[in-house]
This record gives sequence, C-alpha cells and structure tokens, in this order.
Amino acid sequence: MKGNSEKIDRRAIGQRIRRERERLGLSREELAEITGFSGYYIGQLERGERQMSLYALTEIASKLRVSLDYLVWGADKPLFSPSYVFENPNSYGKKSLTEWEEINSILTKCTAEELVLFKKILKVIIRHFKGTN
Repeated sequence: MKGNSEKIDRRAIGQRIRRERERLGLSREELAEITGFSGYYIGQLERGERQMSLYALTEIASKLRVSLDYLVWGADKPLFSPSYVFENPNSYGKKSLTEWEEINSILTKCTAEELVLFKKILKVIIRHFKGTN
C-alpha cells in the first residue's frame, strides 16, 4: 500500500488511459462504447478532471488490457494474460468454454491494429445478423 507521500495523480492516470486508448487505435467514443461510459466522461478522465470509481478504473483497465498498477502508478505495464480477455465466458452467452478459449487464443495473437480492425468487422457482422443499421 502506498503511503501518504505518494498521492494518486489523476492527470497521470488520464495520460496513461489516453496513451493506451490511442495505442489500440480507439477513439474516445469507441472506448466509451466498450466500457459503457460516455465519451464526455472518458475525456474528463483523460484530462485528469474527474475522480473515478474503482469500478470505472477496473473496467477501463480491463478494456485497455493493462494492469491497474500500470494505470494508477505507472508500473510496468504487462498486458493481461490471455485468460483475462474473457473473464467470465458465461456472461457472453451459453457458449462452451472451449469456444471462448479458441477465440481468446486467436485474439491474443493479434496486434493492436488487428484487434481494432477485428472489432469493426464484428460490429458490421453483428448488425447484419440482427438486421440493424
């Protein structure tokens, strides 16, 4: 646990969020969409203007695939291990764990740019199957 001499720097956290969002090729709106927060809120966090809840911090870290240590303290930023990409396969439907593990295995081999492209392709495919625009 950090002592009182080491205050949490919201601006530094925000800079790390922005850096990782840009590394993945995501716009603020795209990060907002996948986290369930507003683009305005993401902007406030990136500028260090807002204090965030533990829930918001963990949700953002999870979606950016970085550790909490990295976001809060700037510690070495190991990516989550592949097993964390789909933390709870049952929350994504009634698919078997094996199917999610196979998808997870494919995704963990992708570059950041490939992941962004894959996400965009999936959105188009899902809209097509649901018949929405």
